[in-house]
Amino acid sequence: MGAATIAVTDATFDAEVRKSDIPVVVDFWAEWCGPCRQIGPALEELAAEYAGKVKIVKVNVDENPDSPAVLGVRGIPALFLFKNGEVVSNKIGAAPKAALANWINSAI
Repeated sequence: MGAATIAVTDATFDAEVRKSDIPVVVDFWAEWCGPCRQIGPALEELAAEYAGKVKIVKVNVDENPDSPAVLGVRGIPALFLFKNGEVVSNKIGAAPKAALANWINSAI
């Protein structure tokens, strides 16, 4: 099946995201967020398709409030693309898988 999305916490955010040697898509989400659950399967598929090229991680904002606060996340789902430890692009709200893939491709 390949790589799946990785759950990241405030404690592991720097190691998994900022220090990653490949681009990282961070999905800020919550259990109660319908649109977050809608894009979950697309992100899982993209994680497998981009395995080794782009890492896709999920941060539960209810359990890990610090990372989204630092980035100024106001609404979820919020997707941030990090490259070399810096945010290069971000996207708020749910989108179809093809649109997510286009967004990732344009940013990497």
